[in-house]
Amino acid sequence: MDLLQFEAEDLYYEQEDSPEVQELIKYASERYATGEAELPLLQAYLRAPESLNVLVSLNRFYYYQHRLQEALLISEKALELIRPGIGFPADWREVDISLIAAAPKEALTRIRLYLFTLKSVGFLNMRLENLELAKAIFEKLVALDDMDRIGAKALLELVVRRQEADEGIFRLFG
Repeated sequence: MDLLQFEAEDLYYEQEDSPEVQELIKYASERYATGEAELPLLQAYLRAPESLNVLVSLNRFYYYQHRLQEALLISEKALELIRPGIGFPADWREVDISLIAAAPKEALTRIRLYLFTLKSVGFLNMRLENLELAKAIFEKLVALDDMDRIGAKALLELVVRRQEADEGIFRLFG
């Protein structure tokens, strides 16, 4: 299934947050360089814990601060928020192409967001050296996205090469 053949509907950044939350996100972006961005982002999260705008902002903040464990927690939270709205099972391993094929056209934007968020979870696990989990996630994404619109194939190849290199070192020194 070509995941880019759809009309964009209900993008996360088009969902308006309260003016207070919007102001906190804006304030955080202005304070990033001074190291004062985390508190307003956390305040925004406390006011709107189900806002994808807030979660994306927090995820980016933690990622660019090299706080990968926190970024992973935020990506996992976003996945939990997106999943029920598209009718996917709680375990991403149970998602299959039939769920995507049966989804109404207006859900495809959310499905893409789910898949990109799952890719983020895989990428962060890869960076955190959780290679088996990252590999499983990327294998799932490649199976769901035969045209590689999500871009998981190269990441899967990277993880496989890394694992092969690690095995070679283990054989050499093990």
